[in-house]
Amino acid sequence: MRTDPNRRGRVRRIVNRILLLPVIALVLVVSLALVYSALTPPSTLMLGRWLTLRSVDRQAVSLDAISPHLVQAVVASEDQRYCLHNGVDWGALRDVVDDEEGPSRGASTIPMQTVKNVFLWPGRSVIRKALEIPLALVADTLWGKRRTMEIYLNIAEWGEGTFGAEAAAQRWFGKPARALTRGEAALLAAVLPNPIQRNPALPSRGVRAQASRIQARMNGVSGLMGCLKR
Repeated sequence: MRTDPNRRGRVRRIVNRILLLPVIALVLVVSLALVYSALTPPSTLMLGRWLTLRSVDRQAVSLDAISPHLVQAVVASEDQRYCLHNGVDWGALRDVVDDEEGPSRGASTIPMQTVKNVFLWPGRSVIRKALEIPLALVADTLWGKRRTMEIYLNIAEWGEGTFGAEAAAQRWFGKPARALTRGEAALLAAVLPNPIQRNPALPSRGVRAQASRIQARMNGVSGLMGCLKR
């Protein structure tokens, strides 16, 4: 039985287009990453709110306009090896893979959280987690540690419709992000895992306890933050 050559040609073209999709996606991501080296991006959560006509409060600022206390608190809370890895903490990732209880936030570095917020969708899935790893490596290479931190602190969600350190500081403490105290910074870092349900200005007992633990770790990471200096 002879195969229709026209059909073979159509199948070949479809396969070639499917194989091109990852290449196109990579080119798009790298192009956007290069643009975001200079321009602060929106997060996918911000885009979703704009598309559904909901308000977004975000005032992009440079890292110099954010209190060093907040930078230190976020590193102490989210990624204590921030300056020591290449975007992915392979040791923590191996521990998670070996853990029978499954993935946790503990293996998600700040670069991984940043690319998730900029390029990927919210929620948890194995596919999304797998995509975070190569994207974090790309971001760490193209942006470097200082720019990655700057982007992260300008897109992190800190309440319903509130994104970025400047908007968070103004909303919860009535001051600019550069004026945040050590205690306020620790409270903001403490609510990051669940910013909709937790209030840094009126913290629950659990949030206060977490903030205290973060403050205790802040001195320990201060000597490991050289990658954030100019």
